Amino acid sequence: MAALAGMLQARGHRVSGSDENVYPPMSTMLASLGILVNQSYSAEHLEPGPDCIIVGNAIPRGNAELEATLNLKLLYRSQAEVVKEEFIRGRRSLVVAGTHGKTTTTSIAAWVLDQGGLDPSFLIGGVAQNFGVSFRVTPSDYFIIEGDEYDTAYFDKGPKFMHYLPEIAIVNNIEFDHADIYNDLAAVKLAFRRLMNLVPPNGKLIAGWDSPNVREVVASMGRKLFTQVETFGTSDDAKWRISETDFSGEMSAFTVTCEGKTWGRFQTPLIGDFNLLNCLAVIIAADAWGVPRETIGDALRSFKNVRRRAEIRGEERGVIVIDDFAHHPTAVRETLRGLRTRYQSRRLIAVFEPRSWSSRLAVFQDEYTSAFQAADYVVIAGVFDSRKVSEKGKSLDTNKLIDSISQQSKPAFEFADADEIIAHLLPQLRVGDVVAVMSNGGFGGIHEKLLAALKEQ
Repeated sequence: MAALAGMLQARGHRVSGSDENVYPPMSTMLASLGILVNQSYSAEHLEPGPDCIIVGNAIPRGNAELEATLNLKLLYRSQAEVVKEEFIRGRRSLVVAGTHGKTTTTSIAAWVLDQGGLDPSFLIGGVAQNFGVSFRVTPSDYFIIEGDEYDTAYFDKGPKFMHYLPEIAIVNNIEFDHADIYNDLAAVKLAFRRLMNLVPPNGKLIAGWDSPNVREVVASMGRKLFTQVETFGTSDDAKWRISETDFSGEMSAFTVTCEGKTWGRFQTPLIGDFNLLNCLAVIIAADAWGVPRETIGDALRSFKNVRRRAEIRGEERGVIVIDDFAHHPTAVRETLRGLRTRYQSRRLIAVFEPRSWSSRLAVFQDEYTSAFQAADYVVIAGVFDSRKVSEKGKSLDTNKLIDSISQQSKPAFEFADADEIIAHLLPQLRVGDVVAVMSNGGFGGIHEKLLAALKEQ
């Protein structure tokens, strides 16, 4: 929503917004653009009446501003609907979807295609550090967008990615997530099946072949899939494969083969096998749109990642503090594995806040037990806004999770909030430690507070 506000402003519209809580990096981006953000919701924010109200998918019936919109019969649209009609229709669209890696892959694609001279517009669910923004509006025919499977609005319960008119669709992986809107894995698969069915005959579906669920969805479509499928992964039967990986230096290196033949050798500052797969998906898309291999390689080497994706927030007294958006157990596991490869000789301390709906519910109770295996020391925060969780279902049992992790012969602790966590960690930290803080929210400003406390120590 914040990025769309910036895009509409770039088109010459006067934009304002309302929210209960806006935090970095989006709050700072909106402030830099001079876009007014009203704290909380009120009918007064609709005076004078806007030409259009864009309703985010977090806005329910009963919201004061939404109810006033309906009473006044003002024009309202969903975020995805506005993006489609204002920015995508008539252009060549690359939609990056999948349970994990969407933001990073979309950011890589934006940078590679930018360096390839395509001058794409883009909309990303995070701040791409090569650009310093999460969006760009250009006059070119190319548009790159992160395709979210979350629902669109209270009046449109379908996935947002169904609005994005893909010429090329990347589906990195499919897992169960968003337990607040999907009943089971079958419902998630159906959503991705519908996305794949949107890709035209002259387009491409780039399918992550290491994901069994992606394979199943593609296979289930059979002859109903009317586009070219490019499979990628580490599996022997993937058309595009990664081999000969090397994580020993400052750059991760990997070889790409296509149909058994070496296609190129690439480097990236990103860490972990999962990020190499993100790069490979972009390589296939960029090649489809005519970007030269050498240009792709140069762009991958100079990619600077996304804010809040294994982002080093600072180092004090020899302790590195890292901020990461991971909240699904697979993302937690792969993030920690990637950090383990980069900081092999250092103690890795994982600090996790159950904040997304799926992480707050008990649906991944067992999966979280194994997600922290790469860490040496684990701290779990209390379930965010636990009072609301009972409305959705059974809550994640953090006490049980701590007990299970402790049985892996590693220290594991639970504390209510950021301040308690910092008070616990300060006397425990030593030179060389890496603290990986994982949350999809602000987490009480824990990163800045921890760095400040270390500095004062």
